[in-house]
Amino acid sequence: MNYPWFTISHNWSPVEFIINNPVDIVVMVFYFLLVLGIGLSTGSSPPPPVRRDSSAFAELLSTLQPRSVLSSSRGTVEEFFLAGRNLAWWLIGASLFSASTGTANLMSLAGTGAASGIAVGAFEWNAPFLLCVLGWIFSPIYIKAGVVTMPEYLRKRFGGYRIQFLLAILYLLLYIFYNISVEICTGAMFVRLVLGLDVYLATIVLLIVTGIYIITGGFVAVVYTATLHAGVIVLGSVLLMGFAFKEVGGYQELLQKYLNAKPSIIHEGNWTAKPECYLPRQDAFHIFRDPITGDLPWPGIIFGISIISLYYWCTDQVFVQRCLAGRSMSHVKGGCVLCGYLKLLPMFSLVMTGMISRILYPDKVACVTPSECEKHCDIRTSCTPIAYPMLIVELLPKGARGLMLSALWASLMSTLTSVFNSASTLFTVDIYTRIRPMATEKELMVTGRFFVIILLVVTIIWVPVIQTAHSEQMFEYMQSVKSYLVPPIAAIFLLAIFCKRVTEQGAFWGLTGGLLIGVVRMVSEFAYGPWTCSGNNKCPPIICGVHYLYFAIILFIVSLFTILGISLFTDPIPDKHLHRLCWSLRNSQEERVDLDAEVQGKRPALRAKPDVLKETQGCFWKALDMFCGLEPKPCSKLAPEEATTEKMKEHGATSERTDHRDKLESPFWRKIANVSGFLLLLITVLCHIFYY
Repeated sequence: MNYPWFTISHNWSPVEFIINNPVDIVVMVFYFLLVLGIGLSTGSSPPPPVRRDSSAFAELLSTLQPRSVLSSSRGTVEEFFLAGRNLAWWLIGASLFSASTGTANLMSLAGTGAASGIAVGAFEWNAPFLLCVLGWIFSPIYIKAGVVTMPEYLRKRFGGYRIQFLLAILYLLLYIFYNISVEICTGAMFVRLVLGLDVYLATIVLLIVTGIYIITGGFVAVVYTATLHAGVIVLGSVLLMGFAFKEVGGYQELLQKYLNAKPSIIHEGNWTAKPECYLPRQDAFHIFRDPITGDLPWPGIIFGISIISLYYWCTDQVFVQRCLAGRSMSHVKGGCVLCGYLKLLPMFSLVMTGMISRILYPDKVACVTPSECEKHCDIRTSCTPIAYPMLIVELLPKGARGLMLSALWASLMSTLTSVFNSASTLFTVDIYTRIRPMATEKELMVTGRFFVIILLVVTIIWVPVIQTAHSEQMFEYMQSVKSYLVPPIAAIFLLAIFCKRVTEQGAFWGLTGGLLIGVVRMVSEFAYGPWTCSGNNKCPPIICGVHYLYFAIILFIVSLFTILGISLFTDPIPDKHLHRLCWSLRNSQEERVDLDAEVQGKRPALRAKPDVLKETQGCFWKALDMFCGLEPKPCSKLAPEEATTEKMKEHGATSERTDHRDKLESPFWRKIANVSGFLLLLITVLCHIFYY
């Protein structure tokens, strides 16, 4: 999730932190090789079919079998971008968690926790609620729609191409200028601060390693390596949490000592820092804070974060893509529940660990005078970003420190690979098929891989830009990029699912209007410069006086009413086009006539069979095709039921048979998923009550 961003400079001083211990270096190198090996040795070949009458234990064992890249087919849209729609629950859950826990996430949770307490953990504890919404409400609709991307769902739901194109472009811009930028910047800080390596060289090596298995293995390689990353992230963060709590004296000592953790130097010349700039907040151990004076007001915590999380978990291609690839609805729900339980950990393993860092190193982490902060982290405003690296370097023994550094590498690699693969999916399915509607299946696969290479090149070029930019200002406002742009997206998907009356005209102009309002607010804040505790904020109160979470709520409501208002003045969409595309018609057995049937008819590659691929001549090209999963595969004849389905697709009609994963849902595992989801929500509510 995204958080109130702290400032990050490009001139980190690595003098105090360089890691050159051989044991730690060996652990990190071994982890890199392990990631590369797993990325190249797993693929998307379908597992042995599970009989409907098989035992629940046999079904569970069948989900634990990895696939080999060299023996698997990755030459179709569904196989390369959705792993053949065959992911098990543990892969879905672990990869969801890993994709949401980047280096920026680790650093910002600990840093913001050190600065203001546990309220920032509400971003993590909001996730279980929205993950259940994703697993039980949104995913079944997306799966029954038979889509590959989120913009494609809006095209099916509303018809037309302009919403699909606008949303695809917006997603790509957010991925490049937000996700990739934030991760590369925090990764660069980590490389310089802790390792003392050349940022440009280290980034190139990292991107080459990740690029190899993304291009060759596709989405399934991303998921398997993300699962490894998730395990290392959880293990490393929990290990560091144990050392941190032991060093501070336990939980009770944390409660007592944090409120007294202040720097010893608060004067510089004739200037004295304001008490609110260096004293810990008195409500540091409360999630729900004053609606006026709180840094994270409780209405914003309840409603604002939920709106942003609705976009983040239920409409962002990075996360929904993992649910679309699920083997059955039981596996999708199980994956969402697993991720939800894992999202309960960061409050303790990251936020409170960052607060302990302030207790142990108050003069560094909580510095307030410009000269002191510049001495410790080369930033004149705050050094809270170094809270987590300080603990890694100072507390962990040899070997364990290498594991924790590998966890930071894992978080960076997982986020970047997820973004690269999802961006490639969006470009190939939503943009390239419009440019080349008659593109073959193999052409689409080559295009998807080539777009990943383009993103890798753009990222490498982007590294020196980030290093030379005025990063203190840029990253102070990275939070606003999503807070001011995503509420209209959340509104349009929410209404698309729950309101049949919404039309294409209302959806398009509501989305466009909301984006324009958000851009005006965002540009205004960038223009007036960053806010600092000790400085004077020149931004007018009418622009910057509204908390960004409150603004998200206002923008969401404005977008909702705009979409509904315009839709009421346009003709409604007949039900024959909406079967299994919205909540009220989710269980309809009637055939659906897709609004985009004419467009789909011009795109045979999206439903082509493997035998349409032509034999490649030459040994080199044969080997390359086999390595990338593009070699021709024999195609078995369709069963009568499947043949009927194909004929219906050709005429733009789809029925319940288009996706049979609901029918494969075992009653036993459905009950297990439902009970586990209920317990997850109950535990999350109790956690909120305890730290209210």
